Amino acid sequence: MVDEIAPDFCPTTSNGLPMLGLGTWENDDPEQCAESVRNALERGYRHIDTAQAYDNEEAVGEGIANADVDREEIFLATKIWTDNLGYEDVKETARESMDRLGVDYLDMLYVHWPAGAYEPEETLSAFSELYDEGLIENVGVSNFMAEDLERAIDVCDAPIAANQIELHPLLPQPDLRERCQQYDVDVVAYSPLARGQVFNHEGLQNVAARHGVSEAQVSLAWLREKGVTAIPKATGEDHLEDNWESLLVELDRSDVDTIDNVDDVSREVDPSFAPWN
Repeated sequence: MVDEIAPDFCPTTSNGLPMLGLGTWENDDPEQCAESVRNALERGYRHIDTAQAYDNEEAVGEGIANADVDREEIFLATKIWTDNLGYEDVKETARESMDRLGVDYLDMLYVHWPAGAYEPEETLSAFSELYDEGLIENVGVSNFMAEDLERAIDVCDAPIAANQIELHPLLPQPDLRERCQQYDVDVVAYSPLARGQVFNHEGLQNVAARHGVSEAQVSLAWLREKGVTAIPKATGEDHLEDNWESLLVELDRSDVDTIDNVDDVSREVDPSFAPWN
């Protein structure tokens, strides 16, 4: 049972990210969001991810405050939206995010997209200042292609700790993962269950049946095998538990090969301003 899995059972990356966390995208009912964060933390999760654009930072903060877990044990991340990526706006809205979350520092602050007001030198100089002031422990980027990541690394005085991207068995992104590894940048997977599509794929169904687990657990275990941190959204206790128990799933070489050979490709998040468009 999940209650038998201690929080320290969850592996962490070299940059200190717990490799299984809770995503909160589209968890915009304040009461439900706060309760899911509290439940996740009291189950053992120690990585919580939100964003200014999710409009739920206050509820996430309430869930953290209500959980019987010390703030220092939690890896908390949020993201600066594209409209707020000017130099002064970064510094101002980062503090506003911290106020809404009820915290005095962030473990990770991401550039949400390389779009809108994003200018590498201007934006990342503000991130570096927040880092130097101790208001953020890590600088992250999100939805960056390889060339965007390389530019960010070149101009940012603080190290780039992570690139958060859509990643799952139907969008494995091997080249981008390899480039991140070359630069010692952790990969964080959002939509790690392909917004439910992993449940309908025969190869994943077969691996799940062989282990007697869910397709979600197989997908999350596959990401962990690849060295990728996953932040699946979950609101109900059953889903929180199912995802957490993925830490007990050990895939063998044939399982990984089966998933690696999935032919279907699906990108679930594809706005017109994305750098690949």
